Amino acid sequence: MGPFTRIAPLLAALLLLPGTSCTHAVEGAMTGKASPAPDSIAAEMGASPAPELDGGEAWLNTDRPLRLREDLRGHVVLLDFWTYCCINCMHALPELKAVEHMFKDAPFQVIGVHSGKFDAEKDAARINDAIARYGIEHPVVVDSDYELWKRYGVKAWPTFALIDAEGNLIIQRSGEPTREALAKAIRALLEDAQTRGVAAAGPLKLNRHARVDARPLSFPGKVAPLEGDRIAVADSGHHRIVVARNDGTLLHVVGSGEEGFMDGPLDTASFRRPQGIAGKGDVLYVADTENHAIRKVDLKQGQVTTVGGTGIKGETSALSTTQTDPLQQHLRSPWDLVLLGSKLYIAMAGSHQLWALDLERNRFEIAAGSGREGIVDGPSQQAALAQPSGLTTDGTRLYFADSEASAVRSLHLGNRRVETLVGKGIMAFGDADGPRAVARMQHPLGVTLLGDFVYVVDTYNNKVKRVSLRSQLLESVTHDAKALYEPGGITTIGQRLLVADTNHHRLVWVDPATGAVSELKLQGLSAPGADALRSVEVGSP
Repeated sequence: MGPFTRIAPLLAALLLLPGTSCTHAVEGAMTGKASPAPDSIAAEMGASPAPELDGGEAWLNTDRPLRLREDLRGHVVLLDFWTYCCINCMHALPELKAVEHMFKDAPFQVIGVHSGKFDAEKDAARINDAIARYGIEHPVVVDSDYELWKRYGVKAWPTFALIDAEGNLIIQRSGEPTREALAKAIRALLEDAQTRGVAAAGPLKLNRHARVDARPLSFPGKVAPLEGDRIAVADSGHHRIVVARNDGTLLHVVGSGEEGFMDGPLDTASFRRPQGIAGKGDVLYVADTENHAIRKVDLKQGQVTTVGGTGIKGETSALSTTQTDPLQQHLRSPWDLVLLGSKLYIAMAGSHQLWALDLERNRFEIAAGSGREGIVDGPSQQAALAQPSGLTTDGTRLYFADSEASAVRSLHLGNRRVETLVGKGIMAFGDADGPRAVARMQHPLGVTLLGDFVYVVDTYNNKVKRVSLRSQLLESVTHDAKALYEPGGITTIGQRLLVADTNHHRLVWVDPATGAVSELKLQGLSAPGADALRSVEVGSP
């Protein structure tokens, strides 16, 4: 029995990852010629050489392309096949960052392979913005033609491939990883390389362009109206909430600007890429998306508290059967909120559901969605949703942007049925106005009501559109292709629309009659402290 006989099955078990996001029809087969060295983990597992990393359209977040058998020889490599719309891919990023920091002094390298789902995600400039938005520190190769996807035989996002120090593909799995499982597998491969004398002396020396963020807003997500002619915006890239008057006069900055999960006074509390906001009087509720929590902001008392979630990502779409305390319930990426009476409705993007937090009974309930990803109408608990990311209500129905299905849908709060206004399926997207049979959007993230229309930010088409509640006809409101850039939030203020123009790092007014766009400048707002101005060089000496 070889020295790795017990380690090899362990490695295989470690990366049996939970559920995937969406699948894709592009397939391929892995190829390799050379044989792994005897008495290695690769030999024990019957591994073959990993396909090379050439063929991508561009390399981002690095000063040069990387090759397994040249630059990366002697390094353990973890490939992450991802697309930036995918909530499961987003869930993986903190786990990757954790192991990157854990092995920062070792010959270990994470490489992202971005094989975009939507047409917009095939553009290198947009991918680069996504890298900045999510704070990704590792190199990313643009694989928009699916060359590497096919070469590795990938079928779903995210997929991870672990490669040993001699370039052998040890294991490949789809789904959301955990840092603990990844760390055990990486450590075993590093020890194997050290034992056999094939490990590089240290980490790869890489540089990326310094990122300086001195903008008042950074990737603003959602925007919400408040009583007293006020608005609140999730300054997601700065991990804080900004409250201002409708004319842009700054009133409050909630959060230190440091990424974290801490309750307390407004200026020291911390969030992690917050999104949805719902308010009543001086109380705001915040979807603290990457903390997987619901936070309460009391502007009058000057305090932030947590009212739901544990700060740990839930691994299932089910409510806990043993715990009714909302502070003990794990959540999965709450993305938007709407308050209706004593119920706070939640677009739970990570579990493909709508939830509600009953503020009187102090407990969560599932409002709609079986937890499986799809676009299936019908009774609320049997319906399939696809990453709901925006919410609004007329008091009778919830309207939601079902982003991965490029759809606008509704939940009737009386008969508890889900219906689709616009949208045909997870892989049915585009940019076309008209009746439902031909209408197409591309990953919409936000909705609001005005008159007889649901207005929607058609995020990846860089537009505001509207759906008629009478005819279900979809039509574009804005037409200037450069006026908006991946807008993520929208709300109604009087007879105007206020939009979070996310990748332009600003708020804008949109005239629903003409589509005219004008900026709302927030007076007196600045980037949070010196930390926002730091320069970062990945892997530099």
